[in-house]
Amino acid sequence: MAATLYVCATCKADQIVPDGGQPLGAQLRDALLGAICPDDVAIKPVECLSACAQGCAVALHGHGKWGYVYGRLTPADAPDILAGAAAYAATRDGIVPWRERPVIFRKQSLARIPPLEA
Repeated sequence: MAATLYVCATCKADQIVPDGGQPLGAQLRDALLGAICPDDVAIKPVECLSACAQGCAVALHGHGKWGYVYGRLTPADAPDILAGAAAYAATRDGIVPWRERPVIFRKQSLARIPPLEA
């Protein structure tokens, strides 16, 4: 895989979850897993990305690439998230040119993380 998309499946996004209901993070996870995933992207649900104050969050990581954390996402953003993940997977270093990023990736970036050294 050229990229892994981690999705926080436990995020409540400051909403009260009714009994038997799903937190917004689980809804985002389901939207992403239910969509057609780009070939070079693996989707991995995680318990928490510690971006709780920023609503639902995802993180992108690839071997030898810059990593990113994005927040304030909803299930309706799934197509843009997957398009951004595909663009990320196609890069050598994880840096997608600004104008080629989905708007949510331009405006809702929470962190950029340097590549891990081998």
